[in-house]
Amino acid sequence: MVELELTDFDTDQRLLEMSGVSLVIFTSVGCTSCRFAREQLPRLDLAIERLCWIDAGGNGGVVERYQVFHLPALFLVRDGEFFGPVQSCLTSAGLNEAVRQALSRYAEELP
Repeated sequence: MVELELTDFDTDQRLLEMSGVSLVIFTSVGCTSCRFAREQLPRLDLAIERLCWIDAGGNGGVVERYQVFHLPALFLVRDGEFFGPVQSCLTSAGLNEAVRQALSRYAEELP
């Protein structure tokens, strides 16, 4: 699985250009749950092409646009279209079901 680091400067451009399903994850260095997510997510068998990590502490613009209030925060983007937040326990079964449900929603423009 591909892992990318995104910032305020390139998040929109990169997400719009990428094909396939991207899980966008907002984390912070001092967040214990975020460190757990960073360790676990790459190991899971997920129905996505890539993990896109965003450091919430250093990228306030994109944090504000996505209305991130709790960390880690997960969002789904497919082929440049926004499918909203993903809420699940960090397991393969839970996340794959949450991704499936998110993709059943109507797509929107990126925030």
